[in-house]
Amino acid sequence: MASLGLQLRDYRLTTAEILYHMPDHPHLLQSYLWQELDIAPAYPVLRRFLDFWQANLDGKLHSVKLATHRLITPGEARAVAAEFRWN
Repeated sequence: MASLGLQLRDYRLTTAEILYHMPDHPHLLQSYLWQELDIAPAYPVLRRFLDFWQANLDGKLHSVKLATHRLITPGEARAVAAEFRWN
């Protein structure tokens, strides 16, 4: 239920592909997918996660690709040309 409350406050499903250097082999890149509800354009949840990563994990960040999508959108209205009823 908390998820619905966030979505009603314009939080969106946010997916980030994080590329980072492997600690033992810095010339190799590893991919990590992160997904949470976050609010655009500031992305405070993602920023907290990336700050945690830089402070506590060994893999140095290379890049972050971001995708976001609203889960709850206004309804679409359309005219109906005909109605069929079966009894």
